[in-house]
Amino acid sequence: MSERTVDVAIIGSGTAGLNAMAQARKAGKSFVLINGGEPGTTCARVGCMPSKAMIQVAEDYHRRTHLGKYGVDGHEAMTLDIPEALEHVQDLRDIFVDRVLGSSTDDMPGDLFIQDYARLLEPTLIEVAGQRIRADAVVIATGSRPLIPKPWRAFGNRLLTTDDVFELEDLPESMAVIGLGTIGLELGQSLSRLGVRITGFDQMDEIAGTQDPEVGQSAIDIIGKEFPIHLGQAAEITQEGEKLRVSAGEHSVLVDKVLCSIGRVPNVEGLGLETLGVPLGKQGIPAFDSSSMQVGDLPVFLAGDVTGERPLLHEAGDEGKIAGYNAARGESARFRRKTPLFINFCDPNICAVGQRWSELDQDRIAVGQIKLAPVGRALIMGKNKGVIRIYADKVSGTLLGGEMITPKGENLAHLLCWCIEQGLTVGQLLRMPFYHPVIEEALQAALYDAYGKIEAKNEGGLTELRRL
Repeated sequence: MSERTVDVAIIGSGTAGLNAMAQARKAGKSFVLINGGEPGTTCARVGCMPSKAMIQVAEDYHRRTHLGKYGVDGHEAMTLDIPEALEHVQDLRDIFVDRVLGSSTDDMPGDLFIQDYARLLEPTLIEVAGQRIRADAVVIATGSRPLIPKPWRAFGNRLLTTDDVFELEDLPESMAVIGLGTIGLELGQSLSRLGVRITGFDQMDEIAGTQDPEVGQSAIDIIGKEFPIHLGQAAEITQEGEKLRVSAGEHSVLVDKVLCSIGRVPNVEGLGLETLGVPLGKQGIPAFDSSSMQVGDLPVFLAGDVTGERPLLHEAGDEGKIAGYNAARGESARFRRKTPLFINFCDPNICAVGQRWSELDQDRIAVGQIKLAPVGRALIMGKNKGVIRIYADKVSGTLLGGEMITPKGENLAHLLCWCIEQGLTVGQLLRMPFYHPVIEEALQAALYDAYGKIEAKNEGGLTELRRL
């Protein structure tokens, strides 16, 4: 079997792998990019982008239910061609995938990009496509796949995963969604708005990964008005004729299909991580430094969803850059990670920024809150539901984090995240300009609420103005 050498071998051509490759190129190092399975990144194929396309179709169609308030006649007669809508989602998905491939691997020669599954024979010796590749450093960015409990696999195509939803040509009349984290909740609400009778289940007591009790309860109350949600008990599936029965405690429903969205597992089967010579932890992943992405003291680095820690595109990109930088330079440089940012694109958006509720010392924080009901802009939009909660240090007023369920939450969360990243205080934010009427005024109101509870005040008299 032939063997060749490269400076950096990258296993996985998703977001993390492509960013690692960019670092190797920038450093002028030789490299090989190896990919098993479908190319095109999880985000473009089955994640961020097709899900947002489906959410947009569902939101636009759902908007018809509000048109009567504005005097629009005939809104109840509006119909939706489901196969055509799904084809639209798939067309957009294909565009996104083609763009990724066109700007990355499509024109790469075969010695640089190998489309096959790799296996480690040693920490830096890889066997793939009938050859062996010796590398100075290896980046493992093999991604993840939906978790399906083994007994549930017997239900065949009646059990869907997020990878399957975007291949559907039509929708069933009824569906149970098991797992109401980000993906399950987004798709569950969208499918409900597209006319599917949805019932949601989750063994946790909250949805969308919320931790703040006020935000969590508000989310359950709001989303629960669109479809039934059963929490706190694990769901079980049994077959009844051509249908499936999903049961959790006293709750039971008979459905055509089940969407399983209970989590994802790293793609490491057959990869040979045992050859690294270090203990393998949860789900077969070795311990690594999340600031350098290095495994022990080996020239091996992990990046992206395979780690299971921050399964988000922007985090995968950063991890790929860190891993690629160190792999290309033979270093173990540690980098400060960015302020955590989580956005669920259900309606209203559910977002978390910075430190989470469970991480905070409740005796040392000031909490600012505003409910969306009286917010003028939200009322005009017909979306005045939800709550915004921000957390600040009670003494200094420094922003620490926040959680919210609110319209335009994707925008407000970014603003708050940027301010936390800059180390700003509540008082400094209140000196920023706020237009009227805008949804950002809701954030301003939460800041005022927090400002009254902290010790540090702005100099100059007025909270929002600087004295000349």
